[in-house]
Amino acid sequence: MTAATAPHALPLLGHAGQLWRRPLPFMRELAATEGLVTLRLGPYRAYLACGAAATLQVLHEPRVFDKGGPLFEKARLLVGNGLVSSDFITHRRQRLLLQPAFHAHRLPGYQQLMAGQLDAALDGWRPGQVLDLGHELHALTLRVAARTMFGSGLDERAVAEVVGAMPVIMRGVYQRMILPVEWAHRLPLPANRRFERARATMHRVIRETVQAYRRAGRDHGDVLSILVGARDEHGAALSGQEIHDQVMTLLIGATEPPGDALTWVFLLLAGHPEAERRVQAEADAVLGGRPATALAAADLPRLAHTRRVVTEALRRYPPAWLLSRTATADTELAGQRIPRGSTVLFSPYQCQHDPRAFPEPTRFDPDRWLDPSPAARAAWLPFGAGNRQCIGDELAMTELVLAVTAVAARYRLCPAPGAAPRPLARASLGAEGALMTVERRTPRPPRAAALRSTAAA
Repeated sequence: MTAATAPHALPLLGHAGQLWRRPLPFMRELAATEGLVTLRLGPYRAYLACGAAATLQVLHEPRVFDKGGPLFEKARLLVGNGLVSSDFITHRRQRLLLQPAFHAHRLPGYQQLMAGQLDAALDGWRPGQVLDLGHELHALTLRVAARTMFGSGLDERAVAEVVGAMPVIMRGVYQRMILPVEWAHRLPLPANRRFERARATMHRVIRETVQAYRRAGRDHGDVLSILVGARDEHGAALSGQEIHDQVMTLLIGATEPPGDALTWVFLLLAGHPEAERRVQAEADAVLGGRPATALAAADLPRLAHTRRVVTEALRRYPPAWLLSRTATADTELAGQRIPRGSTVLFSPYQCQHDPRAFPEPTRFDPDRWLDPSPAARAAWLPFGAGNRQCIGDELAMTELVLAVTAVAARYRLCPAPGAAPRPLARASLGAEGALMTVERRTPRPPRAAALRSTAAA
């Protein structure tokens, strides 16, 4: 039995036009579909796994559905053979070596590094200031990532270069994913030249930073120290190229997705004042006007509503919205045969807009996570699942909850006059036109805020 072809294919381009011009509506059209549909990407064919059951089969059979396909092949332009893009065998070794960097006992230390960067950034905000929220939050998450990974080893010049290069690279990777025609990307077009320059900048910055770090010859107690000192069961260390690839992988993974996620959290809160008031009440009850560095790891469970807000924002707008795998053997997926070498796509965004798992899927409702159904739990996949689930998922949730709380304790972000934010689905699902005006707010006394939060819940 052959999988049905998805609608809206165009001559020559196939479904590449849909994935470039209207990717999210296209995914929502297919959200209630079960099993497989066929997509055409230029001259190539791919299968799209629709629904949580088919998607989870892909995620839980990593030997059969290994990393590969358009996204990961093009991601290797940027991250080499790092944790995100490596094959099954390589990934297993890399994950074991990197796991200590994400052990639970390290989270409080990382939280303090994050909080310091948050306080420094928020100290620079001024009432009445209009922020390009996406740019502001990506710069913030990049600084958080850099300090968590390198301590103070990355200077401000390097940070500025990476901030400028990252959006160009992410756009270029997505273009190469949906239209995997190599000759088109070798043409001397301005977009191709910008992509190559940005890619070279990223490689140079990371290479120079790692070299400087190794010359220093001391343990900074950060992620790079763990990478340099890591040894596998045979006593083998990561090679220089492996360290380079892991640094790039972790730096990008800790910048683009959380920056996009935070942008959507604040856009959604601005349109849902009751949810926003409850976030503010929790921030006041826990921080009480103190800086983010005053929030201890033991305080995080008290931010339950804020965590639900983040969870719901990740459902509505998961940064990793479309991913790919390659079938390593002739196999069966969702009851249909697919040949070895086939590209298999899956979309957390599509799964998380399935009305069978999430009634009224386009409605922002943090309280749906007070008692989620088994179907909702299975279909919530912003960090993936199985052995390739994001290694830093809990660290990412900590950063998002901490950032939302720190902002809410001091400011309110309101849409700027004339602002018209809209989704921008490329390699990561961000937003463009997210212009927000900063308003100062006065925290309520902790006791009053706690009572208000309790009553609202």
